[in-house]
Amino acid sequence: MSDQVRRNKFIKQASWVGIIGNTILAIVKIFVGFISGSMAVIGDGIDTATDILTYFITLFAAKIMNKPPNYKYPYGYNRAEAVATKALSFVIFFAGAQLFLSTLFQIIRNESNELPTLLAIYVTIISIVSKAGLAFYQFKIGRKIQSNMLIANAKNMRNDILISGSVLTGLVFTQIFNLAILDLITAMAVGIWIMKAGFDIFMESSLELMDGSDNPELYYKIFDAVEEVGCANPHRVRVRKHSNLYTVDLDIEINGMLTIKEGHDIAKEVEDNIKKRIENVYDVLVHIEPEGNVEKEKFGLSRANIDTECNKNKNAK
Repeated sequence: MSDQVRRNKFIKQASWVGIIGNTILAIVKIFVGFISGSMAVIGDGIDTATDILTYFITLFAAKIMNKPPNYKYPYGYNRAEAVATKALSFVIFFAGAQLFLSTLFQIIRNESNELPTLLAIYVTIISIVSKAGLAFYQFKIGRKIQSNMLIANAKNMRNDILISGSVLTGLVFTQIFNLAILDLITAMAVGIWIMKAGFDIFMESSLELMDGSDNPELYYKIFDAVEEVGCANPHRVRVRKHSNLYTVDLDIEINGMLTIKEGHDIAKEVEDNIKKRIENVYDVLVHIEPEGNVEKEKFGLSRANIDTECNKNKNAK
């Protein structure tokens, strides 16, 4: 079984765990919310029901990622994960915005906040524990296979813990201290935090879709790998990420009097050395130029300009 097939198997397994777990929690919370007369628990159950949708999106993305490359998508379909992650960011942001606005309107209308009964409290505690377990599992699998999509789901589970926690917080402040407004303020703060999490996930997925990287060390490893082989001036270096895999394009300079076979052997040595230094490199494309060749560079990075950019960022901080 290849690494990618095994990776997709983990994604599907984690997705089904999330679907089954959230379906059970959503049914229980909505049912208990109705019989206990707690709109807070019903709302929490509806939010959990939206998580089922996110996991079906994950499953759909995993299915697409299994497709082989073709003339339309020569790099394959691995970026379906980034697209799915971006879709999840909208779902997460919408859930946070919905919580924030509904709470704000309650404050403006001066409505009393519905509180869970004792039965609702028990189910909320169970929900918090269950969501914590699901979040831990999703984080563990997501980090193991380097899946931003599963990590986004795990962050969504973590948000749900805060939502359920706000219900319990509201109970404490309202029933013990008789300060219902604090429950609403807590819910608004949770809504803002969830919106921020959704925005952060949106930006992370945008980085991959725009062929960006926030890790300059990747480039320094490539420069070192090239220079270790004995080549000069690695430049026009580009690193693209497709799910957990990297494709690297670069230009190098070698003695112009070498044969094509000798140049090919050097390029192959550069490729192997890059793969030794960086994990999950799927492909390396090396363009060979004679030493001293000067061309106007339209894109890509060299050691000089990435040093300049990193220094600018340090000074800006």
